Amino acid sequence: MFYEWLTQYADEFQFFNLFNYISFRTGGAVLTSMLIAFIFGPKLISMLRIRQGKGQPIRDDGPEAHIIKKAGTPTMGGLLILVSMVVSTLLWGNWSNPYLWVVLLVTLGFGVIGYVDDYLKVSRQNPKGLNSKIKLLFEFLIAAIAVYVVTQVAPTKDPGFSTGLAIPFFKNLLINLGWFFIPFGCIVIVGASNAVNLTDGLDGLAIVPVMIAAASFSAIAYLVGNAIYAPYLGIPYVPGSAEITIVLGSLIGAGLGFLWYNAPPAMVFMGDTGSLALGGALGSAAVATKHEIVLAVIGGLFVLEAVSVIVQVASFKLTGKRVFRMAPIHHHYEKKGWAEPTIVIRFWIIAVILAMIGLSTLKLR
Repeated sequence: MFYEWLTQYADEFQFFNLFNYISFRTGGAVLTSMLIAFIFGPKLISMLRIRQGKGQPIRDDGPEAHIIKKAGTPTMGGLLILVSMVVSTLLWGNWSNPYLWVVLLVTLGFGVIGYVDDYLKVSRQNPKGLNSKIKLLFEFLIAAIAVYVVTQVAPTKDPGFSTGLAIPFFKNLLINLGWFFIPFGCIVIVGASNAVNLTDGLDGLAIVPVMIAAASFSAIAYLVGNAIYAPYLGIPYVPGSAEITIVLGSLIGAGLGFLWYNAPPAMVFMGDTGSLALGGALGSAAVATKHEIVLAVIGGLFVLEAVSVIVQVASFKLTGKRVFRMAPIHHHYEKKGWAEPTIVIRFWIIAVILAMIGLSTLKLR
């Protein structure tokens, strides 16, 4: 909105020329979404507490201390993140940019699915919400539309570019997946969404790694969308993709505001409303910037959480034995007696290390 309104007066008022710079608008998006979350957080939490009564139902097979501490805490706090993020993105983003809308609408679409899931859990007071098959069906539908749009708006000079998979550590190496790129992109987006959802099990555990990953992909989107930096680094140049930085900047600001209320002991949980949406945002940003493989590195903590669940389920079905005391893996350490803050902070450290490794792929080519 600011971009369309104010840049037309840049010749008359030099200050308005700042709105042509993505870096300036990203900073504004971070601050705006953070302020919105700070201001409206208490009112939203109070409303959720009144309407939900008993709060989010907690799994009864978890650690006893976990059940006691978390019981009664309201969920759907992801609404605070989504509202702050959307308003800020619309204020500071370029509305004519297709990549902005792809990431934003995937985020909202997955947020709606998460909201329905959370609503059913709270209304029925049962940890089982929306049917998993129905949930996955809608997630893949939204992801398929998003990936298809990305292939259509990508540069067409090279026929294999729009459906190409970039390989880290190699300059301008793209493997053309053809039409298989669409199901592949869907797996990336849906996988990222559900991996973040699995990680969201302790106070502050998911939101900080999400912000770390978002900051990393903000840098990647900026470089990929820059006609000078992308060729210099030997990474795919995707014109227009730098605008994704605005969306992710809004996510970071909203995440900081949410963390104020989600820090231990949490006043509110983000719920599936937030976790599915945030994972969808990261996944769609990775597909749009052609850094899907790098997402698996930067978001390695989410991958670890998801793999722990897969291994646990597979092991139990095949052998009748469990590999972990409880899955996802953060509950395994909780069962071992680790204090919640210890688990959370150590997982944050892992997220930072993985982000640095992922960002190193931009230069080590």
